[in-house]
Amino acid sequence: MKFSNLKLSTPYLELDPSFYTKVEPTPLSNPFVISTSKDAALLLGVDENLDLDEKLVDIINGSLKLEGSETFAMCYSGHQFGHFAGRLGDGRAINLGKVNGQNLQLKGAGLTEYSRQGDGRAVLRSSIREYLMSEAMHGLGIQTSRALALIGSDTDVARERWEKGAIVLRLSPTWVRFGTFEYFNSTGEHTKLQSLADYVIDESFPHLKGVESAYLKMYAEIVRNTALTIAKWQSVGFNHGVMNTDNMSIDGSTIDYGPFAFLDDYKKEYICNHTDSDGQYRFSNQPATAHWNLERLAVALSPMINYDDMDEILDDVFRPTLEKEYSEIMYAKMGLAKEDEDDKDLFYELLRSLEMASIDYTLFFRKLSHFNGDKSPLLDICINREYLKKWLDMYESRLEKEDISEEERHKKMLRVNPKYILKNHILQEAIEKAQEGDFSMVNDLLTVAYKPFDEFPDLEYLTKPVPMSSKNLKLSCSS
Repeated sequence: MKFSNLKLSTPYLELDPSFYTKVEPTPLSNPFVISTSKDAALLLGVDENLDLDEKLVDIINGSLKLEGSETFAMCYSGHQFGHFAGRLGDGRAINLGKVNGQNLQLKGAGLTEYSRQGDGRAVLRSSIREYLMSEAMHGLGIQTSRALALIGSDTDVARERWEKGAIVLRLSPTWVRFGTFEYFNSTGEHTKLQSLADYVIDESFPHLKGVESAYLKMYAEIVRNTALTIAKWQSVGFNHGVMNTDNMSIDGSTIDYGPFAFLDDYKKEYICNHTDSDGQYRFSNQPATAHWNLERLAVALSPMINYDDMDEILDDVFRPTLEKEYSEIMYAKMGLAKEDEDDKDLFYELLRSLEMASIDYTLFFRKLSHFNGDKSPLLDICINREYLKKWLDMYESRLEKEDISEEERHKKMLRVNPKYILKNHILQEAIEKAQEGDFSMVNDLLTVAYKPFDEFPDLEYLTKPVPMSSKNLKLSCSS
């Protein structure tokens, strides 16, 4: 099927009009396709080459509609950096409709009622980052919104300087956020909370329809899914940067890629967002922030679900789920198949050693996947060797308790320790080339984003070391 032949539905528009505002996209000038994700297209049932669809750019630019599409922006609230921000909503995103379980949305398509002082646009720089990271997180096995295509334009957009406007067509099974519930709780429209909960169950948790205590069980699923996602973030060294409740998806997916970053050297207190002056969303605090956000969601749901019951679920489900998932992933990353009573010490000494050694988090685990007793390949990539050498001695002794062969251990570790991670220095290089009209690196990064655990000899340059001047930088929210 061709993308332009898709037929959309708009079930969200069956809710009360206070949930959304109908709005038309504002097309960019002289739009052109930069990149398309054939992998994401399969989610829609599109199996024909997106690049050959002559209507693709017009649909993404908002000058042509798919059959059944009615364009709208969604209303929601949210806690931003710990403070309730009141009425927010899609300020630069416009929804097209739904097909095959995926909601299509244009990011950067122009002003909406919720744009406030913004211009409704997204620039090429941030659009490249969101497009690539959506696909990269999927490649890493982390629940995420997806990106179907990226277009550029000649439209000038004012940020710290003049930049060119772009649009990402992104997909998600739901765009409902924690903040959507917060909005209708804050306005006292509690009957709408229930209609929203019914919509969420239909869309994201259909197995709960007609089940006793369905709303409470819905909350339990949200808690569990969120915990699983945060555990996976921590395991790969991903720092979201803006964990406001309006950026938290109700199904636990990673959404809204702003000033995100992967750890370069392992620094647990890393803050990737330069506006996060208090470090609220620092890497080490992401589990606590997610827990706090889930508490805010429980408050929003309390007019229809007993708060104490939700609080009990939060205590019983969140931390145990997160710790179990994180532990299982880290065991696999270290190549350990069975547990030992001293493993907790081994693990915490590892994190301490990585911090003290000043070593690249991703590169360390990839090289560890080839460990055969020779410590030099690992020691050669750190600054302070003594800390890591001590841990490698512990690790070597621990491996003696394993039953699997060295070859089998290596194979298993290489399947969970990625070679290709989209670090900010490599993304920035791709952005700078794109701003000069060369999009080849964007598509190279997309190739490895799909299969980050594989080897691509022709794309080895994408794994070059992070320059000292670029390590663990803070980024701007500006997009």
